[in-house]
Amino acid sequence: MLFKHVAIASVAHIDAPVRLTSAELNERLKPTIERLGIRDNVLEDIAGIHARRIWDKDTLPSEAATAAAQKALAESGVPHEKIGILINTSVCRDYLEPSTASIIHGNLGLADTCQNFDVGNACLAFLNGMDIAARMIERGDIEYALIVDGETSNLITEKTIERMLSPDIEEKEFRSEFASLTLGSGAAAMVMGRAELLPEGHQFLGSVTRAATEFSHLCRGNLDRMITDTRSLLIEGLKLAGKTFQAARAALGWAIDELDEFVIHQISRVHTEEFCRLLGIDPKKVHAIFPEHGNIGPASVPIVLSKLKEMGRLEKGKRVALLGIGSGLNCSMAEVVW
Repeated sequence: MLFKHVAIASVAHIDAPVRLTSAELNERLKPTIERLGIRDNVLEDIAGIHARRIWDKDTLPSEAATAAAQKALAESGVPHEKIGILINTSVCRDYLEPSTASIIHGNLGLADTCQNFDVGNACLAFLNGMDIAARMIERGDIEYALIVDGETSNLITEKTIERMLSPDIEEKEFRSEFASLTLGSGAAAMVMGRAELLPEGHQFLGSVTRAATEFSHLCRGNLDRMITDTRSLLIEGLKLAGKTFQAARAALGWAIDELDEFVIHQISRVHTEEFCRLLGIDPKKVHAIFPEHGNIGPASVPIVLSKLKEMGRLEKGKRVALLGIGSGLNCSMAEVVW
């Protein structure tokens, strides 16, 4: 889908306040690591994740997302009553029902005419939310949209460690859950709107999406447990990314050297390096957050975009590629002209 009338008014993020290091996790897991004879420091030496952030105890996804939304709304200057839709894209939810979006909607005091719902599509959901909102804005259904995400990894981290410390766990089971320990917490939000109403906005040109759902079994998780075939997920994910990039070249006229920044959903060092190698991306154009934040799920892409903004790397006119992939498998790529 290509857009002529959609712009980003603001993007903001909130870093979770508590730094949890991989060294701390390794120390807690030491009894099992020694019993199984696991020598690799998987989290740091292979995944390249030295730490991740977690929230203070009992912080809900809706609370994290609300804080990011308030920041994005303040930066955009768009009045609360003008927001036509709120889309929550978090993997983490307060409850199965009601929707986390409805709780955030109430926290923000948005108008009763503002639609609100959750969109779930693993780590790809924020890009999906942007696409849904952009289509509504392009058609003139709404003037402004708010996309939010709040991820809380505290529960899954603690439950995974409990299972890994079981005296009965075997190496295969141990490694199948290890990806859960790469997860981090954080929150992000974005205000989008009709370009004519946002003279200082950043044009959202469009996006392409491709699916490889025959591999939906490679990563399956609940709120407290995730089982992952990391090697196969990497291989098949890269194949899908290559296919999606070819579609982006055709639809968006992409040439690698002409794009200024690449905002990649970041899982680990291996994933990020292989992604860059496959597509021929200059690593200098990728701001890496995984070493200190791990994998923040669908919040990863908007958090990186927000950090680039704060760093002053998003000068006016820069072409920014947003590249996301999620368990399923699904992949989306989009372009923003800052």
